[in-house]
Amino acid sequence: MTAAVVETAMAKVNLALHVTGRREDGYHLLDSLVAFAATGDRVSLRPGPMSLQIDGPFARGLEADSGNLCWRAAELAGASVAISLEKNLPVASGVGGGSADAAAVLRGLERMGHSRPEGIDRLGADIPVCMLSQPARMQGIGEIVTPLSGFPRVSAVLVNPGHEISTPAVFRALTSRDNAPLGAIPSWSDLAALIGWLRQTRNDLEPAARDILPLISQVLAALEQNGAGLARMSGSGATCFGLFESDAQARKAAAALSRHGWWAEATELVPSQRGR
Repeated sequence: MTAAVVETAMAKVNLALHVTGRREDGYHLLDSLVAFAATGDRVSLRPGPMSLQIDGPFARGLEADSGNLCWRAAELAGASVAISLEKNLPVASGVGGGSADAAAVLRGLERMGHSRPEGIDRLGADIPVCMLSQPARMQGIGEIVTPLSGFPRVSAVLVNPGHEISTPAVFRALTSRDNAPLGAIPSWSDLAALIGWLRQTRNDLEPAARDILPLISQVLAALEQNGAGLARMSGSGATCFGLFESDAQARKAAAALSRHGWWAEATELVPSQRGR
């Protein structure tokens, strides 16, 4: 049997997310510092008739058909391939799971000799940054992606309370859509420097999401109580993240948070690649 091509669809974490405007077509303009966690889904590809198999702890309820982003990504690339998706990330949780999966399919197809198709952003606004899967600044509606050179390795915990939250509902609940963008993004020598800079930023979607799902406030408070140097919601929620001084502290916090019945995962945010 031909060996499978395997790609990790790493969780996308919006460390800062400013909403800076809205276009006439209704799409919101964003300015976001994006990092990727080592935790993620797993995509395996083999040559063969087009198919999609989904398993893993969060596979329930996902349709393994032509409506799935993984399937659509393969079709966009003009590929007929057998796809296996191990779904390890919560669904509709603000960490770009579906987009990360589709980007992983496209990266895997490139390794199999297929060209990257045009119009990948039609699959979703997060596809371009998930194709990179490295620390980046994401602007516009997601189409402007600038890799960052000075992002350190960071110990982190991702927490999801087990409730989905509607992204359109969060955007509809915004009270301000014309906020200032991020400032200049520096290089950070360590976690303290990163947190110091992040405290000058925000996630403009967080207040609206917390009004819709007050449990998010409990998650953030629990992260801080368990030693996070910074706790914030990612994307449109409901997944939140905490940044920690060490892997050991992150593991201890994740174990404590999981006792609430929440999905809590100790992980690391991957650093910038050399030369970027």
